[in-house]
Amino acid sequence: MHIHNLSEENSILNTFVSELRDVNVQKDSMRFRRNIERIGEVLSYEISKSLSYKTQQITTPLAETEVQAIENEIVLCSILRAGVPLHNGLLNYFDKAENAFISAYRHHLENPESFEIIVEYLACPDLEGKTLILADPMVATGQSLLATFEALKPFGTPNEIHLAAVVGAQEGIDFIAENFPENTHLWIATIDKDLNDKGYIVPGLGDAGDLAFGVKLQH
Repeated sequence: MHIHNLSEENSILNTFVSELRDVNVQKDSMRFRRNIERIGEVLSYEISKSLSYKTQQITTPLAETEVQAIENEIVLCSILRAGVPLHNGLLNYFDKAENAFISAYRHHLENPESFEIIVEYLACPDLEGKTLILADPMVATGQSLLATFEALKPFGTPNEIHLAAVVGAQEGIDFIAENFPENTHLWIATIDKDLNDKGYIVPGLGDAGDLAFGVKLQH
């Protein structure tokens, strides 16, 4: 897997990430969502550099000219619910993309430190030969991304797979590197070293879904 850790270079992206982490700033859920959306926009720009382009003729008010237009047929897929702001950021730039949505959540077993990933809802277009951008803000254990990828397989085989994330733990990144095709690209704003005993990223930023949309009841 090709890993693009954007925190390795100084940019405004690091400011967005720091505000997501800051307990005083993240209390503002609207700003929290907007920062994830802005990170999605930055990731989109970086992803766009790796895509294929074709020459296209356009007409300006003064003359005809040639431009370079994206050739890829893109499908954006986000994991509900935390993935919605990230999806919006990607869609702001890849505005002609098709869209897919999937619910994948942790179901904790008798031991609170163990869980399985449950997929209950999926809406997806044909993926055959297309460019799949799979968006998940938090890559903790990597199991949600893998469960999503497995659920998408009946919809066709994409030519390219790009994963877009905000924060990831090294353990989770190693896991998806072992389980996704070798030519998969991971575009991530920052990478943390550790997971705690409940499978949450440390230092991380907390529960992205709760911070973006409010605390959920557990069943």
